[in-house]
Amino acid sequence: MTETAGRNAAPYRAGRHFLQIPGPTNVPDRVLRAMDNPTIDHRGPEFGRLGREVLAGLKHVFKTQGTVIIYPGSGTGAWEAALVNTLSPGDKILMFETGQFATLWREMATRLGFEIDFIPGDWRRGADAKLLEAKLAEDKGHTIKAVCAVHNETSTGVTSRIPPLRAALDKAKHPALLLVDTISSLGSIDYRHDEWGVDVTVAGSQKGLMLPPGISFNAVSAKALAAAKTARMPRSYWDWNAMLKPNETGFFPYTPATNILYGLREAIAMLMEEGLDNVFKRHDRHAAATRAAVKGWGLEILCQVPEEYSSALTTVLMPEGHDADRLRQIILDAYDMSLGQGLGKLAKKVFRIGHLGDFNDLMLMGTISGVEMGLELAGVPHQNGGARAAMDVLTQAARK
Repeated sequence: MTETAGRNAAPYRAGRHFLQIPGPTNVPDRVLRAMDNPTIDHRGPEFGRLGREVLAGLKHVFKTQGTVIIYPGSGTGAWEAALVNTLSPGDKILMFETGQFATLWREMATRLGFEIDFIPGDWRRGADAKLLEAKLAEDKGHTIKAVCAVHNETSTGVTSRIPPLRAALDKAKHPALLLVDTISSLGSIDYRHDEWGVDVTVAGSQKGLMLPPGISFNAVSAKALAAAKTARMPRSYWDWNAMLKPNETGFFPYTPATNILYGLREAIAMLMEEGLDNVFKRHDRHAAATRAAVKGWGLEILCQVPEEYSSALTTVLMPEGHDADRLRQIILDAYDMSLGQGLGKLAKKVFRIGHLGDFNDLMLMGTISGVEMGLELAGVPHQNGGARAAMDVLTQAARK
């Protein structure tokens, strides 16, 4: 090592960094090892087998018998794919203001030239099916072409209930498509593309699927595929039709993220080995223990509707006059743990505890203990005992 390199190198920190943001999540060793393979010919027979295997496996994760499409790109790209494949210039879309990511999806749709009816919200509740029902009742001419909702809002820790949205559309006999973002819920929170009547489900690799960022997904209903035949939005990279024929044999129309697909195959295998229902129960347990800790500290959970508590993350309001980013920095410096920051209008007001992906009880207790010690170091008013409350939830679950 040169003298300059020695001076500039960060000091070594023993142990593993606690990455407790709500995505990207920890990548399990099995997935890392699966990706640690030579890159193969993406036009050769070995890759065709890999492509067919992951496309089939994803149907189990989305709980669909329909089409799943994989893109080299982030969830933001999959948002765009959902919109441009199903809609035409100037179409009207109804969206719900449930948080920062719902707001960003609205901004994208606005830039693409759609007319947006953005139902305002306070970022503490999910999409309101009663408001949707009222909007649909007013829309006698069926000018609304799509309803977009974020299933699990990563900025707030609020999970919207999708079946009531589908029920509102069905009750009104309204033909609008239902588009749902599951970027931070797929593989973490129960989700059923076919059963819930969703037309396009958007997802990404870096959260419940336990992969690095880099690939994203659309699960597509037959109704959405039919809409794509008449939709007039310009599209090229995101065009479903370009994907469908090559995908039949496991191939892609352009270079795929080959080694991430190795990891995806392993991640799907891990989810199937644990069983999706068990995966969801594990996330539910960790969320309940985290909420018990927050209440034990005497702090407030941002989500105000218990039925909408997220099992992927918990967003915590700071006491008045205390900066959440200062707390996060103290915890990072003292305990080598990253927590999620407040986004948009929640900046500096909240911190987010991610408890999704490849995660177990002892990792959660390390996380909760780090937060509790950080609250003490930062001088944030709180009660002791949050860690004990979380421990009680986990030990009671273990007894059962």
